[in-house]
Amino acid sequence: MNLPKFLMGDNTDFNEDIFVIHTEFPRFIINLVDDEIEWFEDFQGADQEELENEVASLIEQASAFYDREMERYQND
Repeated sequence: MNLPKFLMGDNTDFNEDIFVIHTEFPRFIINLVDDEIEWFEDFQGADQEELENEVASLIEQASAFYDREMERYQND
């Protein structure tokens, strides 16, 4: 199965939160309200350093995905 790089997540128990799921390595869920990230990977050593360099870009990509999706909903 091919998955998109990002998915939106919703849960009525967390109505104020905006979740975006990143499905490629490194897999994570980000809450765009506070930029809190839950990682699905276990990082150690060199992986941790590489991840820290990539995090800012991934947050920007997740935010851009959300903005694009919201624009598409509004235009429908």
